[in-house]
Amino acid sequence: MTQDFQPVAGGITAPRGFVAAGIHAGLKKEKLDLALIVSEVPATAAAVYTRNRVKAAPLRVTAEHLKAGLARAIVANSGYANACTGERGYRDAREMAVVTAGAVGCEPWQVVVASTGVIGVPLPMDKVTAGIQAAASRLAVEGGRDAAAAIMTTDTRIKEIAIQLPLGGETVTIAGIAKGSGMIHPNMGTMLCFLTTDAAIEQEDLEQALRVVVDRTFNMVTVDGDTSTNDMAVILANGCAGNAPLTIEEHAAFRSGLEYVCRYLARLIARDGEGASKLITVEVYGAASEVEARQVARSVAGSNLVKSAIFGADANWGRIICAAGYSGAEIDPDKIDIYLESHAGREQMAAGGEPLPFSEAKAAAILAEEDITIILDLNRGRAAATAWGCDLTYDYVKINASYRT
Repeated sequence: MTQDFQPVAGGITAPRGFVAAGIHAGLKKEKLDLALIVSEVPATAAAVYTRNRVKAAPLRVTAEHLKAGLARAIVANSGYANACTGERGYRDAREMAVVTAGAVGCEPWQVVVASTGVIGVPLPMDKVTAGIQAAASRLAVEGGRDAAAAIMTTDTRIKEIAIQLPLGGETVTIAGIAKGSGMIHPNMGTMLCFLTTDAAIEQEDLEQALRVVVDRTFNMVTVDGDTSTNDMAVILANGCAGNAPLTIEEHAAFRSGLEYVCRYLARLIARDGEGASKLITVEVYGAASEVEARQVARSVAGSNLVKSAIFGADANWGRIICAAGYSGAEIDPDKIDIYLESHAGREQMAAGGEPLPFSEAKAAAILAEEDITIILDLNRGRAAATAWGCDLTYDYVKINASYRT
């Protein structure tokens, strides 16, 4: 489990040496739709991308740029995904980098490019270009929250956090913003996430930390079973904290802080799932390995039948053990204990894979809460994992029945 940290104000620009802006470029009718995040000095960079074989043009351009392991700026638009737009889409993504580089004073290969929105529609580059230039003129330490708002699509709330911790003799800050509400499912990225830190850290260590943390956080979130074409998580570390080289223990502390930030954002994404009324946390204990625990947790969190039962406040634990059974993990169904928990209390539903007499009234009270935890003890070992999801409501269908129009 990660260490507990106290969040600090400032969001994505809380780390030293970062500025940001979010503006309305006209890509959406009214809301902010173009974000710019800039490090005042070159930053070590790492990223993790969607495993969907259909990859949007911005993602391809970003992957090319980050081969050098350095970046200065992140430009991201919402409203248009620039996915499945052919050679024009690729040229447009590269042009976003060129325009951004000119506006902030860096090289095009130092620019991370991201887009989110409707697939299969070309970018209106006149608006994008003007928007980038306008955003560059408004860059400020105070611009982080607008940047977080500008990457939202069907999100109903801004997702941002910053924390601090002592490293290498200095106070280091780690921050992040994310967007994600629909098309959320494991196999990274599940959403867009931009992370910043003023820590001085080697690129190889930064990339390793990001990959480990993503597997434990964003790859444990599921809303609807769809893995998008544009998903990525990117981290920039500009070294402005001036910390000494990290020891082995301090690398572990950095990773713990990064995991806290990503876990916080992952929970916000699950809670903000399209049409969701409840956050579902699935905790798996007693697994033979962490891989096994993750398999079971993700399977239960992703089950449409489980999600529907939670929406209806139906304590149908049979759906939970069923989802664990088809997870692919080599579990023993005759050893599984199942519990439901929320602020209203805790109730055990099954022991050793068999039903227990339980209070329907108490179970209903537990399931009436907005934050519900499903607990499975596999009784096979000591490994554990947590996954997050949300209930499946009528509103999910309504939102996605008219997303493009």
